[in-house]
Amino acid sequence: MNIFLKIGLPWAVSLGVIFFIGLTLGSKVIVTNKELKEGADHPKSNFSSGLESEKKKTAKVIEEVDLEPFNSNHSPAMPPNLLRIMQGGDIVERLGSYLDAVRSMDKSNVKQVVKAFEELPKGYGRHLEMKLLMRSWASFDPEGALAYASTSLDAQSEKRFGISEALAGWAVLDYDAAVSWANANNPGKKEGDNPLLVGILKGLVETDLEAANRLFLSLPKGSAKWQSSAILADLFSEKGPPHAIAWVQNYPKDDPKLREAVLGQISSKLVQDNIEETSRWAQSMAMEPGALRVVDNIISHWAPLNPQAASSWIDNLQNEDKKKHAMKQLSDRWASIDPVATAEWLNSQQSSPMLDPAIAAFVLRIKEQDPEGATGWAQSITDQNLREESLKSAVNAWMHKDPEKAKTWVNQTK
Repeated sequence: MNIFLKIGLPWAVSLGVIFFIGLTLGSKVIVTNKELKEGADHPKSNFSSGLESEKKKTAKVIEEVDLEPFNSNHSPAMPPNLLRIMQGGDIVERLGSYLDAVRSMDKSNVKQVVKAFEELPKGYGRHLEMKLLMRSWASFDPEGALAYASTSLDAQSEKRFGISEALAGWAVLDYDAAVSWANANNPGKKEGDNPLLVGILKGLVETDLEAANRLFLSLPKGSAKWQSSAILADLFSEKGPPHAIAWVQNYPKDDPKLREAVLGQISSKLVQDNIEETSRWAQSMAMEPGALRVVDNIISHWAPLNPQAASSWIDNLQNEDKKKHAMKQLSDRWASIDPVATAEWLNSQQSSPMLDPAIAAFVLRIKEQDPEGATGWAQSITDQNLREESLKSAVNAWMHKDPEKAKTWVNQTK
């Protein structure tokens, strides 16, 4: 009756199921030692150390929580209406009924909730339901949730996600214990680069963003740090430009490629919300590869909306490298939208090596539609190597479109 009150009653109310359905939820799972051992030794587990001692430890955990295996012969019966919904109900019915089950989940009815989850189609389509299951389960039995995720979820599409969500839920309640488990079960090949810590960070960011940032900064170079940086960049961006800029300005410089990627990720989000503040930040940034990524995102956002504003911003850039890069990017993007206006803008600029990359980008954009015009623009490039490269590209396009006229021009310029 306790199980009925926690699971059967919510389902009965939402589905109009008669009272006796809840009484069917109390059946006991019968699991043999042989089945437990076979589940612990399953070759598809990516998170097993491969050592016999670890296999026995995993089997012991599973035996203690009495979860493996979940199959049709040993799983508890489900109410007929709930079974129908889990197997074929629409998304609203399915999530509503499943959410009722997860909300009432505890040690006494975990098998029934897992049974409902397993009736859903496997794969990426049930990741939301899996997240709800793992988070709820981790709130009262994180090791049981992790044991199930490690041995019962599909290794190709579900296992990593399930473990990550279980660790996220555990980290909120007991950070040290979650970290200890993650370190003891590190599947990474590189020492210290533990992908399981990303799940813990996912949990921390929901309650303590600064603690999550400290964990991130403590990580060594590797995939875990890359994944964690993406999560934090998203969250700090959502807090607005001041918070995001302050975070990224203090970002470590020991991994230049990662820093560049994070600067690009942050700025791509900030320009959508506040282009003015982002452009002021870019003006004040010291020159580094990441600064050019920020410039790229500003021009990408401004060029289709207000290329004149982008041009004015470029005029005020003090750093020559940033200015040259910005002019090239504006020329390239603006020419794809309005080549005539782009040509007018280029004509308004003083001829100099600073302008050469912008003209070269313009040549590449217009050479297919107007190879003769592109050839003329290429001749105005001051840098000899870049001029010859651009001329060759434009003339080749001209040869394809109007070979006679192109050959005549070539003969005249010899």
